[in-house]
Amino acid sequence: MSNTAVTPAGGPLAGLKVLELGQLIAGPFAGKTLADFGAEVIKIEPPADEAGQGGGDPLRQWRMLHNGLSVWWQVQSRNKKSVVLDLRSPEGRDTVRQLIDEADALIENFKPGTMEKWGLGYDELSRTNPGLIMLRISGYGQTGPYRERPGFAVVAEAMGGMRYLNAEPGRTPVRAGVSLGDTLAGLHGVIGILMALQARHASITPDAPRGRGQVVDVALYEAVFNCMESLLPEFSAFGAVRQPAGSALPGIAPSNAYPCADGMVVIGGNGDSIFKRLMQAIGRADMAQDPDLAANPGRVARVAEIDEAIGAWTSARPVAEVVDTLNAVSVPVGRIYSAKDIAEDPHYRAREMVLPVTTHDGLTVEVPGIIPKLSRTPGGITRRGPLLGEDTDEVLGRLKKP
Repeated sequence: MSNTAVTPAGGPLAGLKVLELGQLIAGPFAGKTLADFGAEVIKIEPPADEAGQGGGDPLRQWRMLHNGLSVWWQVQSRNKKSVVLDLRSPEGRDTVRQLIDEADALIENFKPGTMEKWGLGYDELSRTNPGLIMLRISGYGQTGPYRERPGFAVVAEAMGGMRYLNAEPGRTPVRAGVSLGDTLAGLHGVIGILMALQARHASITPDAPRGRGQVVDVALYEAVFNCMESLLPEFSAFGAVRQPAGSALPGIAPSNAYPCADGMVVIGGNGDSIFKRLMQAIGRADMAQDPDLAANPGRVARVAEIDEAIGAWTSARPVAEVVDTLNAVSVPVGRIYSAKDIAEDPHYRAREMVLPVTTHDGLTVEVPGIIPKLSRTPGGITRRGPLLGEDTDEVLGRLKKP
């Protein structure tokens, strides 16, 4: 069955062959991002058992299903090809080795040691494909005392420092509602693959016509920790343990969520000139002209007073009026969007960040568009998420016969 073309793909990564052995979110998110920009991503999925149960990436059955298939699948596996192989069998491993020998990059997010147990460690694979780039995503990385611990994004977000901060003061920390640790790891993995490709190109010699590959080792907790801004430097320099602050941004003022008559808005008035415009707009010229509030340190010292003034103004007005008033004076402000708000927003549509995909059985599903936007070689969606094993014959038929 043919796939539905949605947007013409540019293809800055056209010609790049990627083998994806990962499941669920982190590894497949990396594969999805590469596929969006033209890489041929071949996803290896396990077969169903003898009773016909299971089979495929478990994400196929996650969250809301249409005719037994997750609509999330149309995001995470768009532009990919699905090949069914049993890596627990010698025959499956032999076949996947042949595919790896022809690949530029391999993505896996198994527990460290699993690939080696199957005879698919990097040392072995690179002997027959020295240019191979192997992205390895795991909870704690391929080395260190925690390497063998099982790791999920929820734990990585806690260990990486995010969960501690994500709470109202004195309340139980909460998760963001999506698996940020996985997505951040996938993005770091894509960056690593692209850097390794550049290094491989620079290492081309007559003796190594494809250049030299390498391992890209991404730990979930490290991907989270890399985004924790001032957390460690402030502790190192001052012994300060940054504390949760709800919707505010401690040390930067004003930046918070504020109640309106019919909802809430987020306002970022923490630039010096922005703060003055904000205070003028809400009728607090006295605060706009106060020399003690002209720079961030002074505003931080009086942040409760500032937040009270802003909240008093927003509370008396509907969200639309607050947003229009502050946008008119170039103060960053925004509603807190739900999925419905995103789907109906004209800017999302104008930027092609909401795109339709038609599934194999005719359902139209809207999915997030392509990011980043490249002016000359843009990415695109050319294939819906594949059925389990849909491309097995086509992909394996290209292998050289012994």
